[in-house]
Amino acid sequence: MNRLTPEQVQHIAELAKLELTADEVERYATDLSAILEYAQQLQEVDTDHIPPTASVLPLKNIMRADQPEPGLSPEEALANAPERENGYFKVHAVLEGSQ
Repeated sequence: MNRLTPEQVQHIAELAKLELTADEVERYATDLSAILEYAQQLQEVDTDHIPPTASVLPLKNIMRADQPEPGLSPEEALANAPERENGYFKVHAVLEGSQ
């Protein structure tokens, strides 16, 4: 893998809508080149004998069993509401043109 050129780094920066100084272009050319070189090394690892997997860890459900439980009463749910009206939370309109 060859080192990225300043022109390539500038092009990447433009695609990302970033403005870079000359020093940043030089630093990122070095950093991005090192990342790409490492990615190339990973591509060379023989993984033909490794089965595809979504996770290297065994799947384990850590959630409790779904048990129905009583909910809050309307009074409890609205107890800390800053504003309420007719048994509902009252909030300010957030859509354009709403009042």
